[in-house]
Amino acid sequence: MRKLVVLLFSLFALSCSIDDDNERVYNVILPVEDAVVPTEFERGEVYDIYLKYFRPTSCYAYNDVYYVREGNERMVAVVNTVFEGDYECVEVNELLDTQFSFKAGEEDSYVFKFWQGEDDNGDSQYLIIEVPVVD
Repeated sequence: MRKLVVLLFSLFALSCSIDDDNERVYNVILPVEDAVVPTEFERGEVYDIYLKYFRPTSCYAYNDVYYVREGNERMVAVVNTVFEGDYECVEVNELLDTQFSFKAGEEDSYVFKFWQGEDDNGDSQYLIIEVPVVD
C-alpha cells in the first residue's frame, strides 16, 4: 500500500507541461478488472499473465504495467499516460487487455495482488491470487 501511494505521488509530481498551460501529459494508475494467471508455475519457467482494464477516455494511452515485488508477493496495476489539452477527449470506457511475463523463481508460491482501486474509505482493494510453484 505504501509503495502504491509513493508511486501515485511520484507520478503526480512528474506530470509535465507541453506547450502551454492548457496542455498536460501525466501518468495514472488504473485498476485491474480481471487477471488470468496459471493455476501453478513450474520453477524456472516463464509465463504470460494477462490483465484486463478499462480505458476511460480517448486521452488515455497504455504506458506500462506497474509491478512491485516484495518477498513472494507481487503488486500489479496498469499505467496509462493521459493527454489533456485543447482537444476533445471522448469517453470510451473500453475494456482492454495487456500482459506481462513472469519467471517462477525459488519461492514455493507467489501471491499476486492486482490493484482494483480504492473503496469509499480510500483503502486499496486487491484481487489476490496465490499460485503454487512445482518442481
